[in-house]
Amino acid sequence: MNTKRNPVGWFEIYVQDMGRAKAFYEKTFNQTLEEIPSPGIEMWAFPGECDGGGATGALAKMEGKDSGGGGTIVYFSCEDCGETAKAALAAGGRMQLEKMSIGEYGFISLVYDTEGNMIGLHSMQ
Repeated sequence: MNTKRNPVGWFEIYVQDMGRAKAFYEKTFNQTLEEIPSPGIEMWAFPGECDGGGATGALAKMEGKDSGGGGTIVYFSCEDCGETAKAALAAGGRMQLEKMSIGEYGFISLVYDTEGNMIGLHSMQ
């Protein structure tokens, strides 16, 4: 592993209803996702730069892969995780953990998307 890069290079959030999930993420983060042509899997990527800090990824729908449940939480960086959590609720999500301090590392919130996936929100304020 290249120690000069963040350990996560890509993520996929699996969904059952791509239209519903895409609308949730676009409304929550006020961004437009872009389709990635891929045989056998429908993918819509989050905006990002390959050489930028952090990781980028996509919503994905594939036969045989369920959404929700799993043991992985993807954390999205945001200005204020409390405000972003409110946007997630307005977009059809539900709250798991309201904004809380994690000390010198900032704040987090946990929400569920419209597909049952828990996602994390992180901010320094």
